[in-house]
Amino acid sequence: MALPTYADPLEKIWHYTYKVICTAIFVFLIAPILVIIPLSFNAEPYFTFTQKMLALDPTGYSMRWYDSLLTVGMQAPDAVRDGGWWSDLWHNAAWVKAAKNSVIIGFWSTILATILGTLAALGLSRPEMPYRRAVMAILISPMIVPIIIIATGLFFFYSNPCSIVGVSCGRLTSTYVGVILAHATLGIPFVIITVTATLSGFDQSLIRASASLGANPRTTFFKVIMPLILPGVISGALFAFVTSFDEVVTVMFIAGPEQQTIPRQMWNGIREAISPAILAVATILVVISIGLLATVELLRRRGERMRGVTPH
Repeated sequence: MALPTYADPLEKIWHYTYKVICTAIFVFLIAPILVIIPLSFNAEPYFTFTQKMLALDPTGYSMRWYDSLLTVGMQAPDAVRDGGWWSDLWHNAAWVKAAKNSVIIGFWSTILATILGTLAALGLSRPEMPYRRAVMAILISPMIVPIIIIATGLFFFYSNPCSIVGVSCGRLTSTYVGVILAHATLGIPFVIITVTATLSGFDQSLIRASASLGANPRTTFFKVIMPLILPGVISGALFAFVTSFDEVVTVMFIAGPEQQTIPRQMWNGIREAISPAILAVATILVVISIGLLATVELLRRRGERMRGVTPH
């Protein structure tokens, strides 16, 4: 917002002070994230800027840590990079396995969270639903309750999910299904909040108009409701995916050796041997997060245009 020409000296001082404060807060929040990007290209195995890096000497920078992400765990990392090397990479590289697990678990947990969260939001948006506030508070509680408590509860429940009715059945711990269900539990609140916010500006008269024209509820949902709330649904799905992709505590409690994700692999690397390769992974995750946030912003603007609101 531009400073008006008629502003007095006190208003001018506050205007520039406000800009300085906002800039300082922005730098404080973003600096810890941005600093890892150049450090991930460090040619030396250090977590600090070397003299060559500070002098912008090209020999001080290297892609060695990104390359190490591909070779850790391989049977023949120094072999010729032919078809056999890439097959070895795909099947044995530790970070590639973790990336595959993160994508698989994130995808299916996002699908489940999006479906259940959207249905819950549609129900909560109906004025005739009883105890809406209480139900809403329960459904979004995974966002409020400390994750360690949720992970502990899920671990004991998944150890024997049928124990609540006195029947013994299979365990969900150390399985993909268990991790997917746990991550979906954490992602559902984000879907509910975004879809509910989208539905708050939804014109309910469109539903009545659709019914008056002879459309059944299923046709009304897919032809009228869904296209208008789709930006909110996709935004919620992206938040659910990011939640799953970044989650480490529930993976530590529920996942087995075969379900190790990228955050858990990073945790293992910090505990066993601190390596700048972790900074390379963090840089990749930052780039992915920026892309997802940009997508969310584009969807928000699209949703505003569809509702006739001028984006700002």
